[in-house]
Amino acid sequence: MKPEGETKKKLLKVAMELIWEQSYGSVGVEDICQRAGVTKGSFYFAFPSKSDLACAAFEESWQLKRPVLDQIFSAQAGAVVQFEQYADLIVKDQLEKYKTFGKMCGCPYCSVGSELSTQDENIRHKAQQMVERAIKYLTGAVRAAVAEGLIQEKDPSTLAKQIYDFSIGVILQAKIDNDPKALKRLKPGVFRLLGIELPEAMAV
Repeated sequence: MKPEGETKKKLLKVAMELIWEQSYGSVGVEDICQRAGVTKGSFYFAFPSKSDLACAAFEESWQLKRPVLDQIFSAQAGAVVQFEQYADLIVKDQLEKYKTFGKMCGCPYCSVGSELSTQDENIRHKAQQMVERAIKYLTGAVRAAVAEGLIQEKDPSTLAKQIYDFSIGVILQAKIDNDPKALKRLKPGVFRLLGIELPEAMAV
């Protein structure tokens, strides 16, 4: 890998770690450079601004998670399994970050998006894009539930948005409480919104 490619790789990794661990506003270019072991000159050669780095880090994170989401929301899996695995993935990710950083970190896309939506259009747009991508997966799962005769829903997209909103709300409350126990409400709540009885074996 060329030196500039290695620098970008380091910066992307560190940016995502710091955004998970802290707020966007509390992380400066100097903090990122120090942890990544690069100079400010190298930083600005790789990215025009901290905003551009954050957006690139979000995209990198999404592309890494995309194969997992493709598998979870595969047409080969039933709708119930898709929603179960969706909830399990969120809990797994949150608990991993809790173990790494010693605190509940919430959703970085939503945290940074809400922090800067009225200040940085570049970040607002990227955060919105992340949300839309997630809702697209959920919409497909709702349609699968309709096709399987599990629910009757004329507007799968709206229900998918409600499920996403609820999921983010649970994650946010877990962050406010700094308590992973709040995540236990996620899966039952998702199935309640769907109007599907949560199989006893999944109610963990």
